[in-house]
Amino acid sequence: MLVAGFKREHGLVNALTTAGLAASLLVFIFVDPVLPLQATELLYFDGYSLFFSGLIIFGALAVSILAYPYFESHNALNEEFYILLLTATLGAVVLACSTHFVSFFIGMEMLGVSLYAMIAYPVHEEKSAKFPLEAAIKYLIMSGLASGLILFGIALLYALTGTMFFSDLAPAIEAQDVAASPVLVTGWLMIIAGIAFKLSLVPFHIWTPDVYEGAPVPVTAYLATVSKASMLAVVLRLLLISDAFQYDALMLVLTVMAAASMLLGNLLALMQANVKRLFAYSSIAHLGYLLVVIIAAASVPGMLSVESMSFYVAAYFIMSLGGFAVTNAISNSGKELDMISDYQGLFWRNPWLAAVMITVLFSLAGIPLTAGFIGKFYVFTSGVEGSLWFLLTMLIIGSAIGLYYYLRIIYAMLQPVEKVSKQDPAGQAIPFGTHAVLASMSAIIIYLGVYPMPMIDILQSLAAAF
Repeated sequence: MLVAGFKREHGLVNALTTAGLAASLLVFIFVDPVLPLQATELLYFDGYSLFFSGLIIFGALAVSILAYPYFESHNALNEEFYILLLTATLGAVVLACSTHFVSFFIGMEMLGVSLYAMIAYPVHEEKSAKFPLEAAIKYLIMSGLASGLILFGIALLYALTGTMFFSDLAPAIEAQDVAASPVLVTGWLMIIAGIAFKLSLVPFHIWTPDVYEGAPVPVTAYLATVSKASMLAVVLRLLLISDAFQYDALMLVLTVMAAASMLLGNLLALMQANVKRLFAYSSIAHLGYLLVVIIAAASVPGMLSVESMSFYVAAYFIMSLGGFAVTNAISNSGKELDMISDYQGLFWRNPWLAAVMITVLFSLAGIPLTAGFIGKFYVFTSGVEGSLWFLLTMLIIGSAIGLYYYLRIIYAMLQPVEKVSKQDPAGQAIPFGTHAVLASMSAIIIYLGVYPMPMIDILQSLAAAF
C-alpha cells in the first residue's frame, strides 16, 4: 500500500506481493514446531489451520503471478488490485483459523468485501473483456444476503446458548436443555443457508456462472479456489466441534443440497459453450461431492472426514488453478478467449497449454493416476463408511455426466486447425511466471495421483490432532 502510494509501478508492486506471499509460506516452517497455539480467543492455530492457511497463501501466490500479464495491458492503474488480493487472503486465513463466530464473520467479510472490488476491477478499461460490474453487483447482492442470514443465525444461537465459541455450543445446549428448540434449528438452518450461498450449492448457486464469466480470469481462479477452501475449512470445524450433526432437519437439508448440486451442476455444465461457465457449474458439482464427506462425518470417525475433505479440497484447488492458468495464458484484460471454440486446435497451436489442460480435465473427471482420482476415492470411501448409498448413486451418475463435458473440451483441442493466424494468442510468448504456475500445477496433479502417500501421512497426522 505504501509503495503504491509513493510510486505507481505495476511490476514493483506485483513483485512485492509475490515475494511477501512466498515469505509467508516460508514462515510456516518456523510456526509448525510450536503448534497448537491459541492467538487471542478468536484464532486457533493447529495442524488443520496451518494446512488450509498454507493452501490459501499458495493459491494467492499463483493468482498474483497470473495477474501480472493479465493486467499489464489494463489502461488504468493496477497497483490497488494487489492490496485487495492481500486483504482478501488475510480474511481467508482468518476464516481457516476460526473457532469463534466473531472471527468467522470478520474473516468472511474481509474476504467478501475485497472480492467485490476485485471482480469489478477492470470496470474503467476502455473495452473490458467481459462484464465485471454486472458480475460484482450480482456477487455483492447475493453475498450480502448470505452474510445477513449467517449473522441472524449466529444471533439466534447466541440468544439461546450465550456463547460464540464453536466448542462451547454443544455443552451449553445440553446444559440448558434447548436441543429441541425450533429457534435453535432455525438458527442452524440460516447459518447453513448462508454458507451454501458462499459455496454456491444448489439452490443457492444462481450467481456462480455469471460471476465466474464476468470476473477477470485471475479473480475467477481466486474465487474458485481460495474463497471456497477457506469457507470449507471453517464449516467442517464448526459442524464437527459443535456436534451440529445431531439435528435431523440439518442433515436432511445437507443431503438434498448435496444430491441436487451433484446432479444439477453436472447437467447444466453440459449446455455450456463458455469454459468459465462450464467450470462454474463443474465447481457446483464438486462442492456437492465434498458435501458427501461432510454428511458422512455424522456417522464415521472424525479423522477420516478431516482427511478426506482436506485431500479433496487440495486436489480441487490445484486442478482449478491449473485450468484457469491455461485460460489466463491466452487472455488479457481487454480480450478473454474462454469459449470452447477458442480452444479448437489448441493441441496443434500450443501443445504445452493443451497438455496442461488435458491433465487438469482428466483429473477433474477422476481418471486414475491423477489427484482427482484419489480425491474421488476418498469421497467414495467416506460415503461407504457412512452408508450414504443414495448420495453415492448421485456421485456416480454425476461423475459419468462430467466425463462427457470434460471430453468435449479435449475433443475441441485435438481438432485439426486449417490456418493459424500470426496474431493467435496461443502462439504468443508466455511469461516465465505463467509457465511456472502451469508446470507446478501439472506436476502436483500427477504426483498426488501417482504417489499420494506423503500427502496422506501429513493429513492423517493433522486429522489425529484435530
